[in-house]
Amino acid sequence: MSGNLYIVATPIGNLDDITFRAIDTLKNVDIIFAEDTRHTIKLLNHFNISKPLMSYYKQKEKMKSEEIINLLKDGKNIAIVSDAGTPAISDPGEEIVRRAIESNIKIVPIPGACALILGLITSGFNTKEFIFLGFIDEKKQKDKFEEIKYEKKTIIIYEAPHRIKRTLNNIREILGDRNITIGKELTKIHEEFIIGKISDVIEKLNEPKGEYVITIEGSKISNIEKEKIDLSNKTLEEHYEFYKNKGFSQKEIIKQIAKDRKQIKNDIYKYFLNKE
Repeated sequence: MSGNLYIVATPIGNLDDITFRAIDTLKNVDIIFAEDTRHTIKLLNHFNISKPLMSYYKQKEKMKSEEIINLLKDGKNIAIVSDAGTPAISDPGEEIVRRAIESNIKIVPIPGACALILGLITSGFNTKEFIFLGFIDEKKQKDKFEEIKYEKKTIIIYEAPHRIKRTLNNIREILGDRNITIGKELTKIHEEFIIGKISDVIEKLNEPKGEYVITIEGSKISNIEKEKIDLSNKTLEEHYEFYKNKGFSQKEIIKQIAKDRKQIKNDIYKYFLNKE
């Protein structure tokens, strides 16, 4: 009989944030796989947990996943932990979960701290719908911000201290001087949240330290609304060609133009009829 795979969330700073269930799980599994064993051993020692500890980091994730699956098939109960927070959220874990599902192995999530949720609930922005982008590749950053420019949902990203100011400037350049919240040193003694317009936040930002959670207020204008604004500035002929190129029938085009411009459909029809 296969063992269980436990995905265990650990504290992101304050050790008191670990759950009783997480401690109990780590004490009772057969093996713990950690993103960085040097970091995790400190946590285990603090709670007097003595278990075999093995490494499971991003660069070796696929290879290690094979090893873990074989151990699970042999009946071993295994816990996966990252350096801080919830595994598989911008940390190793996604690959082993996928492999466990393929192998019909039971996965048991042990919930706990997650930095993106702390950033969201302290922002004052819409919490019903949000998008999490994790750490964005520096080379693709501006393209990604262009892509989400008119996203109405709250946006959450992670950033490293040496890139935080450059990233904030890129956000302001592309998304505008929008309201944001940045959080650093979360749950630690020097925890800090800075809230306001991006330009104000940049001014208040002291010497960067530790990883940041950036929470960005959603756009007031959606992509569809922006497209309609752009279309209303076109001539009727240009508006017509836009929908024609999308493969709309003449009837559909007339109807959509009237809707976009808040005009009577028959008036649009007569306009094009007179042009023939």
